[in-house]
Amino acid sequence: MVRKVCNLEGDTEKKLLKAFSKFRKTDWHEKRIMGYKPSEIKVLFALQSAINDVKTDMKVFEISKLLEVTSPTVTQIINELEKTGVVIRTIDPTDRRAVKIKLSEKGITVTAEIKKVFAKSFSGLVEYLGEEESNQLADLLFKVYQYFDQLNP
Repeated sequence: MVRKVCNLEGDTEKKLLKAFSKFRKTDWHEKRIMGYKPSEIKVLFALQSAINDVKTDMKVFEISKLLEVTSPTVTQIINELEKTGVVIRTIDPTDRRAVKIKLSEKGITVTAEIKKVFAKSFSGLVEYLGEEESNQLADLLFKVYQYFDQLNP
């Protein structure tokens, strides 16, 4: 079936396509954690990084720049996160046009729990593959990324 779809000739090419196809079918990068979508988790992690950088809040454009998405996209995500009480939106007292976003206490707790789930899944992978194969996989994935990144400048 793989051959019919893409007309691949070599066994290695077929094997790679099959592996990438199976990986995609797992939707591992699209799964919700604790009810939060991956896009929402990215925003929570961005806000957590602000706390780590000794900032308490971020403007929407700062989040959009960090995540390389548009400000309207971030605004939609913030709206959803605000409904669940994990972020707080405030007006910047020095610039009334600017809105600042920060994690609520609940948001700090939720983000820490999500990080634990994330860490557990990757430590499970390292345990499954072993340290050496995990490092080889990481190196190869970086190399694959560089290859595809060069194809699409």
